[in-house]
Amino acid sequence: MTINEASERYKIPLKILQEYESWGLCGEVKKVMGSWHYDESDIERLSTIMTLHDIGFTNDEVKKYMRLLLKGKSTEKERLKMLGEKRNGTLDEIHFKEKQLDRLDYLRFEIQKSNQK
Repeated sequence: MTINEASERYKIPLKILQEYESWGLCGEVKKVMGSWHYDESDIERLSTIMTLHDIGFTNDEVKKYMRLLLKGKSTEKERLKMLGEKRNGTLDEIHFKEKQLDRLDYLRFEIQKSNQK
């Protein structure tokens, strides 16, 4: 499947597909008559890249993760570490937001309490 077909079929912006190609992570992608052709394993890798972006990985982190992934099972520990670090950061953000909500609720409560007098 061509880059345009992959973009349209899987709703992946062309810019992301072009960036993916530029990283040199397209192990199974073949250039035929001037255009890239994606197979199912490429689409699976693209899905992983999209997921990593969605959970907050930077481009550099995505590249590192994908290079590790392509090296195989021997890199599972390092990939799990990366995911764990991202998870911990996300939990920290959630806890911070919960504290903000508590403070907002307190201020709202104080206003409502003063209006009842």
